[in-house]
Amino acid sequence: MMSDEKSLNFIEEIIEEDLKAGKYQTILTRFPPEPNGYLHIGHAKSICLNFGLGLKYNGKTNLRFDDTNPTKEETEYVDSIKEDVHWLGFEWANELYASDYFDELYALAVKLINKGLAYVDDSTAEEIAALKGTPTEPGKDSQYKSRSIEKNLRLFEEMKNGKYTDGEKVLRAKVDMASPNMHMRDPLLYRIKHAHHHRTGDKWCIYPMYDFAHGQSDSIENITHSICTLEFVPHRELYDWFIEKLEIFPSKQYEFARLNMTYTVMSKRKLLQLVNEGYVQSWDDPRMPTISGLRRRGFTAESIRNFCDRIGVAKRDNMIDFSLLEFCVREDLNKTANRVMGVLDPVKLIITNYEDGKTEDFIGENNTEDITTLPRTLPFSKELWIEREDFMETPAKKWFRLAPGTMVRLKSAYIIKCEGCKKDEAGNITEVHCTYIPESKSGNDTSGISVKGTIHWVSVLHAVTAEVRLYDRLFKVEDVSNEEGDFKDYINPDSLQIIANAYVEPSLKTASIGTRYQFIRKGYFCLDKDSSADKLVFNRTVTLKDAWAKEVKKN
Repeated sequence: MMSDEKSLNFIEEIIEEDLKAGKYQTILTRFPPEPNGYLHIGHAKSICLNFGLGLKYNGKTNLRFDDTNPTKEETEYVDSIKEDVHWLGFEWANELYASDYFDELYALAVKLINKGLAYVDDSTAEEIAALKGTPTEPGKDSQYKSRSIEKNLRLFEEMKNGKYTDGEKVLRAKVDMASPNMHMRDPLLYRIKHAHHHRTGDKWCIYPMYDFAHGQSDSIENITHSICTLEFVPHRELYDWFIEKLEIFPSKQYEFARLNMTYTVMSKRKLLQLVNEGYVQSWDDPRMPTISGLRRRGFTAESIRNFCDRIGVAKRDNMIDFSLLEFCVREDLNKTANRVMGVLDPVKLIITNYEDGKTEDFIGENNTEDITTLPRTLPFSKELWIEREDFMETPAKKWFRLAPGTMVRLKSAYIIKCEGCKKDEAGNITEVHCTYIPESKSGNDTSGISVKGTIHWVSVLHAVTAEVRLYDRLFKVEDVSNEEGDFKDYINPDSLQIIANAYVEPSLKTASIGTRYQFIRKGYFCLDKDSSADKLVFNRTVTLKDAWAKEVKKN
């Protein structure tokens, strides 16, 4: 008999074995972002993994900011990261910072010096790089490696006390310059940076390197399973070396494949470039793969968690199609978003036999998937806005919308028959003229007429003008990293199209920022924070169907 239960990923298997063997009574994981930019969808995968494991195994997860580089870190980034983790639906056990441990980390570095396992090096960055060797040739010892423990202790303290300038000295671990692992060739532990820190101010002018701060912070917190991405595989040997030599709590590092997604970039450095050079408006621009950008575009936390669950946790890098993320948000919004009518490319429709000045109200369903939603009122009048694409003067084969002589139903209202159209001097259609069948009222149709097409509409008299922003993929190629030249050369020029004057039904006047809707037949949209009482702005989250995949197939 087949089971519906999902199989364990390799990290879950390790945890279950550890708990079964009594290695740990409970697990403690951590999510350790650097506060030097906004989180992106790749971080969402790590958040869902770390916090998900804590929840699944009745353990806990810390949120620990790796704030060891003061020149790139800002409180703004700390706040945005906390907001993103909360929005995704997770609570951390403790909010911690690597800077909380600066005194302890300094003491651990002193301990390594006392053991003869660290030394102060006066070499320049270029000299250190030249002596490091290559992956196929061993490195050479620095002339300063033989300094006495006493001298190293004194120099390191003087570094801390601000006696030296930036780059004048560094503290290095004394490991093995012939190691096949380049990370083991006397790695840097501390560098001098006379920079103001967003939390410790000007207390420190030396800061620990990531490789030193990271593992020791895990150990200080008693993290049982330190989960990171595959690029840290070569760092693991050093991670374990520090733990062994310092004789501290043995946190264990495990690596999983990071998220790579088509039509975007996942490098914080590149994302920062897009912001700073004005290719996008901000970190939360709805074209960005940042969590805040996706949220602003209208993606839901549920859809992102579901996406992370579907892609799973693997040991090998792979490329995930952006269409899967869109599928997940469609699936969620189909259940939760209220249906409304909005006309994006309007042309006027006049019902010639409808009484001048008359209006009536129809009832529209808000969400057929959610029976708890109440219906809404749709005001109707003689003049309506319809989509320009819903009328064709010379209809194509199997055309079920408006054309001279054809009939369609106006959604939730009447059946109408097209009598013709009016054009301007340039031949553009300015009005579509129709008559309506009074007996064909939705919900009370006694006309006996059957039509194949239904179109949406908004009453001209009651319509609310809105700006609509149509977002698409940020890049026009699937894998930007595989292309030659500057990654910015591949930005999709059509990633944003703005419709200044769309018309939406009056129920949207009271919409609140972030509320998501299905514009019937057009896609899913979200009210943007740029909206005001005088101007509604809607972002398209995603089309109703995967039009992009069709295009790719066609080409």
